[in-house]
Amino acid sequence: MTSSKLMLSLLVAALLLHVAITLKIGAFNIRTFGDSKMSNKTIANIIVSILSGYDITLVQEVRDADLSSVEKLMDQLNSASPHPYNFLISVPLGRTSYKEQYLFIYRSDMVSVLGSYYYDDGCESCGTDTFSREPFIVKFSSPTTPVEEFVLVPLHAEPSSAAEEIDALYDVYTDVIDKWATNNMLFLGDFNADCSYVTSSQWPSVRLRSLNACEWLIPDSADTTVADTDCAYDRIVACGTALRQDIEPGSATVNNFQKTFHLQTKDALAVSDHFPVEVTLKAR
Repeated sequence: MTSSKLMLSLLVAALLLHVAITLKIGAFNIRTFGDSKMSNKTIANIIVSILSGYDITLVQEVRDADLSSVEKLMDQLNSASPHPYNFLISVPLGRTSYKEQYLFIYRSDMVSVLGSYYYDDGCESCGTDTFSREPFIVKFSSPTTPVEEFVLVPLHAEPSSAAEEIDALYDVYTDVIDKWATNNMLFLGDFNADCSYVTSSQWPSVRLRSLNACEWLIPDSADTTVADTDCAYDRIVACGTALRQDIEPGSATVNNFQKTFHLQTKDALAVSDHFPVEVTLKAR
């Protein structure tokens, strides 16, 4: 082998290694995910294709108490991907008969779950709780990234109280620090953090917004909606010096699957009314 060919082979190998060990994290509100979505082969295939692009995905608006659709999704994902995926799911959450679950899907050859808990936001039956769907908080081990342990905090905020719920994430932040002695965490999900749900006059009172330890990776100018609206509902917020330094520059973005799959708007909306948001952590 000539020296130039050897150099090229080494370069290709290095690039492949880099791709393999960076960690891509997404948050996707799949509107009303359940049996009807998974019974439509075209929609299911698109969802599987999107999820296979991530090493960890937070899926929101899961309505599947018996886990039949989640198990079907995992079977299809593991059949389609060369990598093994596992999942962790919350109990159904909500103040009324309408409930949703937070679903974490992750590559089990890349990360492992170290622990999880539900944030205690007060007495739900008394009507004094803070969140419509309290965060189901998960701590991950990630041997391939500089930050070997980090915490994911999900939120699908109630539109009518979005500003209050986003502000209360500061209390979740301090609770995680008290419990696990780390502030290396990502807050992610459909915060409903724009347009009529959170106005410019409300942002100054959102404590997490002005916290120096945290960086809002998805800007207010982003559009995370499939329809003609232009709203940055879905967000990712990185906290902790070490984790923020581990963010791949320019990797935080909106995954416009409508363009990727060349879908008409009505067909994209059949998948979801939200685009996923994503970020990549550097390799070690």
